[in-house]
Amino acid sequence: MKDLGSLMKQAQAMQEKLAEAQARLAELSVEGTSGGGMVKVTLKGSGELARVDLDESLMQPGEGEVVADLVVAAHADAKRKLDTAQAEAMREAAGPLAGMGLPGMPKF
Repeated sequence: MKDLGSLMKQAQAMQEKLAEAQARLAELSVEGTSGGGMVKVTLKGSGELARVDLDESLMQPGEGEVVADLVVAAHADAKRKLDTAQAEAMREAAGPLAGMGLPGMPKF
């Protein structure tokens, strides 16, 4: 029974670390780029689109489809970075219990 008590304490500590990691992630922002930096997109830790920066040279008549494609690509780049940062923060918070498949714990 001592092992179960110890495991429960570890699980509780991990939950606290996960909550702290989630709070840090909420304050995170990541930038994705495309077109050699001509389009930049900033995502908040929650995944909310915070900013889009477009190079002035893209503001030409008939370039709407190209701009749209570049915005989508920059968003995808930022989303990959955000997903990586979130997974890394959660793995760090979970410590040795990561991947054990405990009920109520996220899988990494």
